[in-house]
Order: sequence, then structure tokens, then C-alpha cells
Amino acid sequence: MREGRATGESKATGAGGAGRRFTRRQVVAGAAAVGAGAVLAGPVGRAAADGGTGTGAGTGTGAGAPGVFGPLTVRPSDRRYADLARGANRRWTGTPDAVRLVGSADQVLAAVQEAVDTGRKPAVRSGGHCYEDFVTSDDVRLVIDTSFLDGVGYDPARRAFYIEPGARLGDAYRALYKGWGVTVPGGTCPTVGAGGHIVGGGYGALSRLHGLVVDHLYGIEAVVVDANGTARKVFATREENDPLRELLWAHTGAGGGSLGVVTRYWMRSPGAGEGAGGADPAGLLPQPPSELLVSTVSWPWEGMTEAAFCTILRNYGRWCERNSAPGSPYASLFSQLKPAHRSAGAFSMTTQIDASVPGAAGLLDAFLAEVGRGAGIAYRVDDRRTIPWLHATTSWPGFTAPDTTMRFKAKSAYMRKGFPEDQLKAFYRHLSRGDYAGPMSLVMISAYGGRVNAVGAGDTAVPQRDSVMKLHYVTFWQEAADDARHLAWIREFYQDVYAASGGVPRPGDVTDGCFVNYADADLNEARWNGSGVPWNELYFKGNYRRLQAAKARWDPRDVFRHAQSVRLPGGA
Repeated sequence: MREGRATGESKATGAGGAGRRFTRRQVVAGAAAVGAGAVLAGPVGRAAADGGTGTGAGTGTGAGAPGVFGPLTVRPSDRRYADLARGANRRWTGTPDAVRLVGSADQVLAAVQEAVDTGRKPAVRSGGHCYEDFVTSDDVRLVIDTSFLDGVGYDPARRAFYIEPGARLGDAYRALYKGWGVTVPGGTCPTVGAGGHIVGGGYGALSRLHGLVVDHLYGIEAVVVDANGTARKVFATREENDPLRELLWAHTGAGGGSLGVVTRYWMRSPGAGEGAGGADPAGLLPQPPSELLVSTVSWPWEGMTEAAFCTILRNYGRWCERNSAPGSPYASLFSQLKPAHRSAGAFSMTTQIDASVPGAAGLLDAFLAEVGRGAGIAYRVDDRRTIPWLHATTSWPGFTAPDTTMRFKAKSAYMRKGFPEDQLKAFYRHLSRGDYAGPMSLVMISAYGGRVNAVGAGDTAVPQRDSVMKLHYVTFWQEAADDARHLAWIREFYQDVYAASGGVPRPGDVTDGCFVNYADADLNEARWNGSGVPWNELYFKGNYRRLQAAKARWDPRDVFRHAQSVRLPGGA
């Protein structure tokens, strides 16, 4: 028996004004957004709805909180503006008229309505990890910062866990696991915000075992704008009879900034909660391993020949190809081979496996032996131990990203098979180039597939459902003066690897396009993408037309747009 749900729409409202549209004057007055600097408004949104009496200075971390943060408006003269106008990628600094920090869905609603009524383009930031300038471009005039909308908890009315967009992944994992012993199979960087991570598909070290995060997405609350320019809060679920089901589907991999602002995600695994004992929250999401056997090994560049290097990558790709079916004995093993530029001195491979799997140590040893077999150069064991899952996921440095207060450029690729010889040679050529010294320039090659590949290409907006590896090309640096050198290197590298398919991983027998959360604006330009396949098909393949239909219904005025947002049908 399924619980009831509210599937309709609600217009922009104040604390007690159901169905009332905000005017520009009302919104500006309500937010107290006057003059330069920052102003705190009184309680709205959840605090008002819950009977709270907060002054706007609370943390707003969860339903029923006695006080809700914000809204708070930061303008260019405020000392905080320099921090709030930029994200993790220091290549990009925005120039918005204001940054609006919000602590409730009603505050998001008001901010969106204000942007529409004043003709100012909005953009949304949660964790700030957008790779390109989608939130910082010159035409963005109002940034809606959801970092204080960060609740994580259990919603008994919907029998689902909720995660708000400002919650960082590490905090979400801690709350879900400490409170109920469950998790979502999300990413390995604990500082990434849930808002952008989930809507882009979301994968991580448990995805081979449990699929993508969006495979467990039950519902969303979102602020959208209709053809009349009215901002509304809507609630959509994956239920077959939900009239807003297509809106939910569009948030299972379309990427952020295309349809509206998600103010809450609800998570429940398909089929969970049914039958006897179905009301137990601990059975509604995946339960991670209690302990992990983790491993980091490395190969020195000194003495590394092209043949040895290609052998290691070839072996790794073949292993992934053979062991990426759903139900594989290696489903709980996740690994990243990280060939770094020669100037780093060595490159590593990091692996984890469920320590409770029978023969886990032997499975790990067999995997390591297979990857290194025939290379003629031994790996060094840098780390090997059994540690609790939560510690491994939030604190162990094996999979976490480097310092994100840097400049960087990234690219991506899905692989449906192991590496062809021309790609292997291109990897070696560019990672060993003597005219480039970049120890933080590498490719992170993740073992992929497993339960990810048990879902149909059209069941979510993520169409790549038979891949065996996911590649993350990235180069980090500090100074703006080095931009041209790093950008040239990664672009030449990427084009050379995929020279046979127009310089990008065109969908085909071997490669299968790109990952929207590793946004790469180069895909829009013919000089970097000579494949004849547009960026939207590299990300979404045959799902793009369906996404455009959702765009036409839920954002017909194209309020939410950036260089790689879903276009309206008939648009450029």
C-alpha cells in the first residue's frame, strides 16, 4: 500500500498567503534587500510553517528546526562578497548584483520570483563545485546560495529520507549512517554539495554495488517558473500515477541550472518499504559495508617504458570489461587507476572492497596481480588496511580530491570496452611529455558498471548504462599566468586520445560520450569537438529530446539557463 502524496503545484506564497504571487516590491521588502551589504530578514519558510520563532540567524538544519537562516543578501561592498561570488574553481569569479543566501524553500521561491520580476538572470549554487562558469558568467545577476538549506533526515509521512541541496556529501553520509545505518551511493569528495551532485546523476565508490544516486531518487520539491512568470513550488515523485513524474525523471541526470531550483530531495530505493517490516527506515536505502579493505599502490615513472605503461592500463581496462556485469563477484570492489604526469614521479591506483565478502583479501590480491601482470615493473604498496566504512568514506584520503582552492580544467569519457592501442599510446605520449611539468595533471580511471548497468538507458536521464569505466581528465594549477599552458595540454591530450572520433568520445562501440557533472564547455565548440555530435548528445544521447519536452513544460521562459543547460525545443 502506497502512502498518499501531494502532487499538485503551489504558487509563490508568504507565511500565510497560499496561492499569492509575489510582486517585485513585496519580495524586495520581505527580503529586506536594500542598500549595499547584507541584511537578515525575519522568520519565513520552514520556521513560519513549523511555528518557529527564529530571527533568521539559526542554522536551518532539518525539518522542525526552531529557527531558519536568512534570507541574507550580500552585495559587492560587503567583505564577504569576494568569497560568495566564486566557487571551488578559482578560474571563475562572478560579478552578480547580489548573492542571496537562503535557508528555506519559501526563501528560494521569493528569490526566484524577484529575479523574474526584475529581469535579472538567476543562478544557483550549493557546494560551489561547478567546473565551468555556469554560475559566474557575466550575465548572472542574482546567485541563490543554498548552502544553509542543508537538512538531512527521515520523513515518516513519505517513508523516505530527505537531503537538502546545501548538504555536503560527507555530512549527508554521516547523518544517514549514524542515524539509520544507511547511505546513498554518491561521490567520494565529502565537500561536494548534494544539490548539483544528485541532479547530475551522482556516482561513487558504492555504485558498482548499488547503482547511481538517482536510481534511489523517490521525489523532489522544486521551484519552477511558469509561462506567466509565476514562481511555484512543486512536488514530484517517481510514482507511475504522479502527473509530475516527468519532472522527477528530468532531475535524474540532466545536470543543474536547467529546469528550476531543487529545494529538497527524497530518497528511497525502488521496491523498498514493501511487505512485512516495510516501515523500518533502515530498509529503505542501501546499507553500506561495515568495514572496507582499502589499498593504494603506485608505480614509479623512473624506468617506466611505453610498453610497461600501456600494459598496466590495458590490463586494468580488460579487467573492468570482464568484471562490470551486475552481480559480479567483484561488485563491491571499486578502484581508480590514476596515471599522473611524469613530473609527479609516480602514479597510483586506489581500491576498496567490502571486507566482509568471503575471500576479500584474495580477491584484492588477484585484482592487483592482474593489473600489474607483464608490465615488468613492480608496484609499491603505499597503504593497505581494514577500516570502518564511514571513516573510509569521509576521512581516508584515497579517493578524495586535491585542494579545491585552485584553478582547474576537466574533461570526461565513458568507456564501453577496454582501451584500444591508439588510446594507450596517446595516454603515454601526453603524460610523459617533457615540455610540460604538471604533477597535478592526471586521469582518474574509475571501475564502473555493476548495478549501474542493471538500469535501462531511458529509465533515468543518464543514458550510459553499459559502460565499464568512467574517465575524469583534470589538471590543477595555481596562477592565472599558467592558464594557457594547462588548457593547451589537456585539450591536446583529449583530442589525441579520441582522434579517431573527432577529438571527443563519440558514442560507439568503445566510447559512450561524456558525464554532465564534469562539465566541459569545449564540447560546444567545433575547434575542440570535430565529431559532428553536439554536446547535448554526448551527455544525454537519445534522452535529450525528452529533456527538452520537460524544459518546455517547466521552464518555458528559459529562466534557468547557461552554456550547457537543456535548450527549449527549436532553440539554438
